[in-house]
Amino acid sequence: QVQLVESGGGLVQPGGSLRLSCAASGSIFSNYHMGWYRQAPGKQRELVATITISGTRGYADSVKGRFTIFRDNAKNTVYLQMNSLKPEHTAVYYCNAYYCNLNYWGQGSQVTVSS
Repeated sequence: QVQLVESGGGLVQPGGSLRLSCAASGSIFSNYHMGWYRQAPGKQRELVATITISGTRGYADSVKGRFTIFRDNAKNTVYLQMNSLKPEHTAVYYCNAYYCNLNYWGQGSQVTVSS
């Protein structure tokens, strides 16, 4: 079992930045690929970014060049650095840990981009 706790969300003005954190516990963090997803009101949950066990990153086209995912295995934490935020980035952001048939989710962190 892996427990995931997100933090760092909040209200930010357009053009601003936020860094989300996801702290993992309960299992060996470095054994899992990690990802960030988001769900906007009235929309389906969508993939934002992933980082594999070996550190390979992947991004949705909509966030390339704007968001960065990185992990610190010593701190059992994965991060999502979000820059140049826009109102359309408003959503609940979820942390995900996966490996083979194992798949775990955090409770989500609200990000609101508004003036």
